[in-house]
Amino acid sequence: MAKEKKLVESITSMNEDFAQWYTDVVKKAELVEYSNIKGCMIIRPDGYAVWENIQKELDRRFKETGVENVYMPMFIPESLLQKEKDHVEGFAPEVAWVTQGGLETLQERLCVRPTSETLFCDFYSRIIQSHRDLPKLYNQWCSVVRWEKTTRPFLRSAEFLWQEGHTAHATAEEAEERTIQMLNIYADFCEEILAIPVVKGKKTDKEKFAGAHSTYTIEALMHDGKALQSGTSHNFGDGFARAFDIQYSDRENQLQYVHQTSWGLSTRIIGALIMVHGDDSGLKLPPRIAPVQAMVIPISQRKEGVMEKAHELCEALKAAGIRAKLDGSDKSPGWKFSEQEMRGIPIRVEIGPKDLEQNQAVIVRRDTREKTVVSLDELGARAAQILEAIQCDMLARAKEHLETHTYEAETYDEFKEIVAEKPGFVKMMWCGSEACELKIKEDTTATSRCMPFEQESLGDVCPVCGKPAKKLVYWGKAY
Repeated sequence: MAKEKKLVESITSMNEDFAQWYTDVVKKAELVEYSNIKGCMIIRPDGYAVWENIQKELDRRFKETGVENVYMPMFIPESLLQKEKDHVEGFAPEVAWVTQGGLETLQERLCVRPTSETLFCDFYSRIIQSHRDLPKLYNQWCSVVRWEKTTRPFLRSAEFLWQEGHTAHATAEEAEERTIQMLNIYADFCEEILAIPVVKGKKTDKEKFAGAHSTYTIEALMHDGKALQSGTSHNFGDGFARAFDIQYSDRENQLQYVHQTSWGLSTRIIGALIMVHGDDSGLKLPPRIAPVQAMVIPISQRKEGVMEKAHELCEALKAAGIRAKLDGSDKSPGWKFSEQEMRGIPIRVEIGPKDLEQNQAVIVRRDTREKTVVSLDELGARAAQILEAIQCDMLARAKEHLETHTYEAETYDEFKEIVAEKPGFVKMMWCGSEACELKIKEDTTATSRCMPFEQESLGDVCPVCGKPAKKLVYWGKAY
């Protein structure tokens, strides 16, 4: 990534400049460092620890549905990439190519994977022969490269981390069922673990994945009213199978093409975490995803017994199943409080000489800054209760933000006025034509986010052209 515009001395107010606020937070919270490679970021320990927790939770959920992890090469021969016409055309502007190996020019260019559909298809064509070989339920954790022109940490970078699932099935029905199943896993994960509510739905043909039969998405709404596509699940039908000749013998010994799916979630979800929950003091991490859930901060730590008790409390929290740390540095308590808030640690536990005398500690919530005096004998249990309350309250606040920033438009003039003056999602009917979709983008810069599974009727005609409406669509400006 290009170097930041200014050094982060304090956090810019999100209401003053949301983009700069975001940059300040990711830098000052030490989530990333800018590298000297254009478009690439260094994910620092605090940022990577969040990704590790995301990996751990998603990996568990995937495996509960029968998915196994594999790993594919990072290079794709050009001839392999060319096999699916729509796919290669969709990714051509973003592809990075390797043309030389050592001192020799390569006979065939190698693409640095922007995604791995072609690799999995080539693999499946060699290992699938019979209906007994199906289904294949694979996932890989890896990095991909897409040569983006404009980059921002987590949200859009030339190289990013993700998981990409790839499955092969005997029937179209099985493939569609798996596609929706994985989308629901993403939606449940975002709500239950990240405290981010999402809208689930289907992408328009214009917005679907290159080469897919259909694409489903979860869309989240950021604090500034912009949408963020947070996870996608694609049904490929048998299009890739025909291009790569992936066939199997069915129970009647007839050759059939497999039906495939692909689904992915990337490190851009960390950007969503920041923009949904953060404030002018920095990060606010939901307890279930926070690498450190509680920071123990001793007050007047040089006074007799304070540090010893602080260590004891930290161990008591760990024994209660809470991810806890002790800040025993020489910094002032005020500085430590600011750091804990900047890093989004859900609670801090303050212990000082007066607390020792009264066998108590003070628990301070990061989200509301509410203070609770707790008996040391009940610290673990009370801390766990407060963490659970924070998790629930953060989700409730995010849901309220989503609901109060989702609008309805029955006329095109009303739609344009809302998009111009009220950041958020706008629900409006649509005739299904790409021409209307393109006109909306040209007139307002808003794009179709999804056709929600839960359809409503706001009228019988498309407000843009007056023709019969086919679907209700969520529209919005997006990252």
